[in-house]
Amino acid sequence: MLKDNTVFVGNKPVMNYVLAVVTQFNNGASEVAIKARGKAISRAVDTAEIALNRFLEHVAKKEIFTSTEIIDTDSGKTNVSSIEIVLISQK
Repeated sequence: MLKDNTVFVGNKPVMNYVLAVVTQFNNGASEVAIKARGKAISRAVDTAEIALNRFLEHVAKKEIFTSTEIIDTDSGKTNVSSIEIVLISQK
């Protein structure tokens, strides 16, 4: 998958990410990945569900990946959960 078709979810409002996903599909992308880590995971799930249920017809969830990443922090190494939700156009 091209990196251009990836939406990284952070701390902005959910609708910002929904707009980014919808824009990717409107610009001709056949697949879009929504990625998030830690506390942003629930926002990524909301983004996918709102995009699918309200804005995008002929788009479905292709696959969902979960993993744990080890990150260096000031207090040592810590585990952070991550998710990748891949949406695919069915046109």
